[in-house]
Order: sequence, then C-alpha cells, then structure tokens
Amino acid sequence: MTGAREAAAPAATGVGGGWVSALSLANLGVWVGWFGPLQLLLARQAEYLAPEHKTSTLALVTGVGAAVSMVANPVFGALSDRTTARVGRRVPWVVAGVAGGAAGLLLLSRAASVTAVIAGWCLVQLALNAAFAALTAAVPDQVPRRQRGLVGGWLGVSQVGGILVGTALATAAGGITAGYLACAAFSVLAAVPYVLMRRDVRLSPADRPALQWRTFLTGFWIDPRHHPDFGWAWLTRFLMNLSYSISTMYLLYYLTDAVRYEGDADTGVLILTALNALTLLSTVVVSGIRSDRSGRRKAYVIGSGLVITAATLLLAVWQTWTGAVVASLVLGIGFGVYTSVDFALLTDVLPTAEDRGRDLGVINIANALPQVLAPVIAAPVVSHLGGYTALYALAGFLALAGSVLVRRIRGVA
Repeated sequence: MTGAREAAAPAATGVGGGWVSALSLANLGVWVGWFGPLQLLLARQAEYLAPEHKTSTLALVTGVGAAVSMVANPVFGALSDRTTARVGRRVPWVVAGVAGGAAGLLLLSRAASVTAVIAGWCLVQLALNAAFAALTAAVPDQVPRRQRGLVGGWLGVSQVGGILVGTALATAAGGITAGYLACAAFSVLAAVPYVLMRRDVRLSPADRPALQWRTFLTGFWIDPRHHPDFGWAWLTRFLMNLSYSISTMYLLYYLTDAVRYEGDADTGVLILTALNALTLLSTVVVSGIRSDRSGRRKAYVIGSGLVITAATLLLAVWQTWTGAVVASLVLGIGFGVYTSVDFALLTDVLPTAEDRGRDLGVINIANALPQVLAPVIAAPVVSHLGGYTALYALAGFLALAGSVLVRRIRGVA
C-alpha cells in the first residue's frame, strides 16, 4: 500500500501465522527490555545505591521513566503515521527503537549513581516506546476486525512472556550488570524476524500531510465529548493499569517485608511471575478467539476486571506465600482475558484511521501514566496509611471501578 487513503483503509485480508509470530516475538523483546528492569533489576539497583531509601529511590526512577514513556509513545506513534520510508512507515521505528533501548540497557548496566540510573532508564523508555508504538499500530494497519481478538491474544502472550523471560534473565544472569546485558541482547534478537519480513504499510511522500506543529500538538487532545467511547476506553484502561502497576511494582518488597518469604526473594518473584504466566496463557488466546467469534467485547472485559479485583484483594488479606501463589494464579486468569479482548476493543473505537499510531499512542498514555502515579501513591500508603493491606485493597477498588465503567462504552457489543 502506498497512498494515504489505502494506508488508512481497514485491512481486508487476514494475516497469517508467520506474521503474527514475528510481531509477537518483537513485542516480546520490547516487554523483556521493560520488565527485566522493572521486576528486579531497578529494585536491586535502588537497594544497592540507596539502601536506606530504596522505596523512594525506586519510585523516583520508575516515575521519571514513566513520564518519558507517557510523552514518547503518542509522539512516536504520530511520527510513524507520517513516515514515508521505502520499507514502510512502522518498521524504521521498530529498528531505531530496539537499538536505542539496548543502548539504554547497556548504560544501566554501568550505572554507578542514581542519576545515571535515571538517565539510562529514561533512554530505555524513550526508545522502546518508539518500537512499541510502531508494533501496536501495525495491528489496525494490517489485521481485519474479525482477527483482532486473536492477534490481541498473542500480543498478550508476548506481554506476559516478556515479564516472565525478563524476570528469568534478570534472575539467572547472576548479577545486575549481566541481567541488563542479557535483556538488551534478547530485545535486539527478538525484533530481527519481524524486520526481515519487510511487511509494512507504505505512505508515499506526495500523500504525507504537511507538518504544522500547532495542529500536530493539538491533535493529541481527543475530546471525549466528541468521541465518548474512546474517552471511556481510555479511562477504564487507565484504572486497570493503575491497579496492575500498584500490584506488581512492589512485589519484591511485598515478599520480603510483608510475607517474610524465607527463600531468595528474587526467586520468589520469578516463581510468582511464572505461575501468573501459566494461567494467563490458558486464557489469553482462547478468550480473544471467542470474542472474535461472538462479536462481543465488553462482557469479557468486565468479567476479567472482577477476577483481577479478587486477586488483588487476596494479596491484601492473605499475606502468606500460599496466598501470594493463589493470587498470582487468579490474577493470570483475569489478566489473560483482559489483555486480549480489551486490546481488540480499543482498536474498534479509534477516532480516525489516518492517525492510528497517534491515537493508540494516546491510549498507551493509559499504560504509562499509572507507572508515574503508582509509586507516588504506593510509597505513602505502604509507609504511613496501612501498609500492604491498604495498598492491595486500593488496587482492588481501582480494578473494580475500571471493570464497571466499561459498561459506558456504547459503540462496541
């Protein structure tokens, strides 16, 4: 495809297993680059560099990085909408993003101060968001509506796989430096098959709209009064992701400080992540396929939100290793359904076809903003307002609110 109208047209032909596999693998690499650090490495670095202030240091690093992510994703998505490279408008950003993300991970592997950690993590967030924005926008570019639940399911597999593989690499590498190097290598190699396929939507230079900075910047505000379904979809995703960020960001400290886990806490996090992945994988693809066949999205998203609420409440009231195991299994079931079907729902409510990358980038603010807010909320709750019981009860309330408000979306069954 080369023209603007053709590039914006909904995909008519289905996608094959090879393309879906390559897209999912590249997406897996991005999530490894994010969650190897987020699950263990950044927490360990904060503990090493500032042992007396590890919680607030981790909050500072992740909060600044997430602020960068919140801006980077929609901007790179919008830039990819306008890219006229011969290989397509998304692939160049995948290449540049993965390379930049690996460079940021290498910088983190050598960081000897909190300032250096912040700089490295900001580079990782900036670059990997360029790749992620391009990979996400490729779905409405090339996948027809009847397959988006299926593809969303496999992207959900890659997301949880990224968390699991990133945690495993960070644990097995044998140290902070080796962990970052392993995550960097994996992220780069995982993108190679997708890039080599060279299947992308092209936009000819003649069809690219003129870049007017005022119009470009104001375009990121999508008025919910004019696009209410998009507004409700954004809000519900924000609430669900805020719940999930609060639940997972302090899991290492939860095991050491609340559960009093007797073994190695890094291994404990890996075990819980693996159990979560096990049940997630059992639901993520199947629920996406069932949603495609039935044409229904909201019922699956609402039900999954209620299951996620139950899992967070288990963490609040059952603070033992057994309770953490059960909660991880339940969380995987709910998040598997949510991940695949909610992504399909989002692609169904995008305001304009010409600006898919930008609009999905705005949606992805609902993924990044919770990473900014979660540590700001979690640190005082853990320290002064009821500890981990209050923290996970709050996470449960947020998931419940996100689930209930999905009912306000009218244009999707």
